[in-house]
Amino acid sequence: MADISTSGVSGKVVIKNIGLLLSGDLDQPILQADTLVIHDGLITAVGREKDCDLEGAQTVIDARQTCVCPGLIDSHVHPVFGDWTPRQNQIGWIDSTMNGGVTTMVSAGEVHLPGRPKDIVGLKALAITAQRAFDNFRPGGVKVIAGAPIIEKGMTEQDFKDMADAGVTLLGEVGLGSVKAGYEAQQMVAWARKHGIQSTIHTGGPSIPGSGMIDKDVVLEADADVIGHINGGHTSLPEAHVCELCEKSSRAIEIVHNGNERVAIAAARAALELKCPHRIILGTDGPAGSGVQPLGMLRMVSLLSSLANIPAELVFCFATGNTARIRKLNCGLIEVGRAADFVFMDRAQHTAGKTLLESVQLGDIPGIGMVMIDGIVRCGRSRNTPPATEIPVVVSGH
Repeated sequence: MADISTSGVSGKVVIKNIGLLLSGDLDQPILQADTLVIHDGLITAVGREKDCDLEGAQTVIDARQTCVCPGLIDSHVHPVFGDWTPRQNQIGWIDSTMNGGVTTMVSAGEVHLPGRPKDIVGLKALAITAQRAFDNFRPGGVKVIAGAPIIEKGMTEQDFKDMADAGVTLLGEVGLGSVKAGYEAQQMVAWARKHGIQSTIHTGGPSIPGSGMIDKDVVLEADADVIGHINGGHTSLPEAHVCELCEKSSRAIEIVHNGNERVAIAAARAALELKCPHRIILGTDGPAGSGVQPLGMLRMVSLLSSLANIPAELVFCFATGNTARIRKLNCGLIEVGRAADFVFMDRAQHTAGKTLLESVQLGDIPGIGMVMIDGIVRCGRSRNTPPATEIPVVVSGH
């Protein structure tokens, strides 16, 4: 096998002999194509090999009839600085999660920073610093969208404008700071939205000291863009209240690994019954008290597919295209112009499933044979998943 690249610009890359191409798009989850062409990190062609321009490729990858899927997007993480988490004093957790197929992470607040400032000047400074730091540093190539301030009492519209002008695009979980009343949260969420900052609200019981119970009425009144960990992080609202949130709110329904699995299944089913599956997005809510889960996103896909009885190809859309559209990211979908962020998968060795999708439907997680970010191969066979039955091969290039 040719050398695996870790830096630089991808140039022209051709991926051929794809056995299953998952699109990330709920309306057409499986594409009738076997070839992808990439130029400098962006998809330039999706189709049949005979119809694509393969000339002049610096890198050619034979997918060996395995599955290519958009890289998974973890909609809910709590990074701090670098590839270290003080929550579990663990180094390398982001790179390890890339080995679980995650190519993009979205911060729900840098809450675990020791001595996290809670004064308004300090929290704004932390958000801007985190945004800048992860814009400049990508562990394992993973795109970490960070700089998500935890809002506190006393903030004004000017504070949100200042952060937006500095490049901050997210709010951390509303409810982790001193703002817990629905009317206060609603005002600040509206200011954030006015200035192009997307908001997420904590849902359920407290998760860390200082956070509080956020019930369905507060969630509805605050009207944040994302109902964060609707299945609790960890402690969930009653199942009936979760279903009520799905019905009465039009906002994104975020289901996480570090939450209540029973309620995760109920929330997914409720969204399907309400005919709004496009609202479902997935995250891990790690690092957390339960640790770091490098395979957390794959485990969520397997859980919802097998126990909520949702076709696996649709659940992969929850973890990719749905999140990309709601979070306004240029990845997560296999279409021209999108970032060439892919995870190459196959059925795990000795799974009972005859195909990758069947194995996931039966509750197994797939084996990852390669991860690509911006058209550059970031890892070969995953060190964390069960071994894939077949893996792609770099047949030429770097």
